[in-house]
Amino acid sequence: MRRLICSLVAATCLATPAASGPVEPTPAAQQSPQFVDSLPAQWNGTLLLYSRGYSPRPSVEAAPAPVRQALLDAGYALIASDYGAGGWSLAEAVPAQLAAIERFTALHGKPRRIIAWGESMGGLVTTQLAEQHANRIDGAVAACASIGGALGMMNMALDGAYAFRTLVAPDAGLELVRITDDRVNGGRAQEAVQQALATPEGRARVALASVLAGLPGWTDPATPQPAVGDAAGQAAQMAKAFVRGTFLPRTDQEQRAGGVFSWNTGIDYRAQLRRSGRAALVERLYREAGIDLQADLKRLNAGERVAADPDAVAYMRAHYTPNARPQVPLVAMQKIGDGMTAPALQRGYAEAAGTRAQSLWLAEAGHCGFTAPQLLAAIRQVEQRLDRGKWPAVPAGFVPHRAEPMLRPCITGGRCE
Repeated sequence: MRRLICSLVAATCLATPAASGPVEPTPAAQQSPQFVDSLPAQWNGTLLLYSRGYSPRPSVEAAPAPVRQALLDAGYALIASDYGAGGWSLAEAVPAQLAAIERFTALHGKPRRIIAWGESMGGLVTTQLAEQHANRIDGAVAACASIGGALGMMNMALDGAYAFRTLVAPDAGLELVRITDDRVNGGRAQEAVQQALATPEGRARVALASVLAGLPGWTDPATPQPAVGDAAGQAAQMAKAFVRGTFLPRTDQEQRAGGVFSWNTGIDYRAQLRRSGRAALVERLYREAGIDLQADLKRLNAGERVAADPDAVAYMRAHYTPNARPQVPLVAMQKIGDGMTAPALQRGYAEAAGTRAQSLWLAEAGHCGFTAPQLLAAIRQVEQRLDRGKWPAVPAGFVPHRAEPMLRPCITGGRCE
């Protein structure tokens, strides 16, 4: 069974010429959840509840194949559900995951401890469990997660897509919301990006759009991280991930929500660029290209905006906008060069959560794909926090890092910009 772990993994398909067949929205394809579990030869008493990432259709595995055996060898029992639905299925995911715990307990007895963990969209499922179901789990690991919430993530993506369409490809037929076909729209965006990258002007404008979307300056695991002062290198890295990280699939979510849930009404893009901390990078690229950055920002601020449907926003708040108040110890783990689920989301959550959560950063690029030692280190970090009552030092192999700021924060009980 093919595993889909990416945040809104259909975005990868949008930019992959070899992909075939439509990515069908599945809000109506709900079914009874399916479960899988695995027991180690010698169980240590801890159950790991795995929440998968976005998949167009229901899929299930107790843990990703590259780490499954290592988790069993370490003594952990494993359980997961397929949520009973594909797509942005957070409404179904949490009840299904709670049912998975009940199923495991009925079959194998009550675990001594339950640690929820998930990747990408599954990391947001895990975050909801940590914030709302402390009576069912003891700790959580949100990996490469959409942890800043659906609204904040998709609003940042909208800003990048809006800037790109306005400044680079106004006539490419790109749709920002109410998208007819996510795959076709993404293909058009990828073609427009490739054309833009052929000129210094286009490269500068793609970089501006990328910064507004919160994309990091390193996204390709096959290449070294660009130096801090390497504006061209960082722009090239952002461009590689631009479509995957910005033209995110919306059709399924809009069908579930009943309308448009993202907006950029009232957003001052001149102020957003200042807040990004990367204005100097963009200014340098614009200066070298011989074009006027202030004129482009004026165009963005004068452009036709996208307004949201309040009922659709309410749906996405419920499924799921975090409150950054986890009731159990939560570790957020991510690569600093994740071009699909922006590291800005983790920074935004961590800043709001304070000591309730701990961030672990890896000096790597790419989305998810953690090794068994990395995942085990994060799980054991939660276990030590449970045993000691305080967070231990950051484990070996992780690095200090301050990601780009989350430019469109949206936390329940706080700001939603």
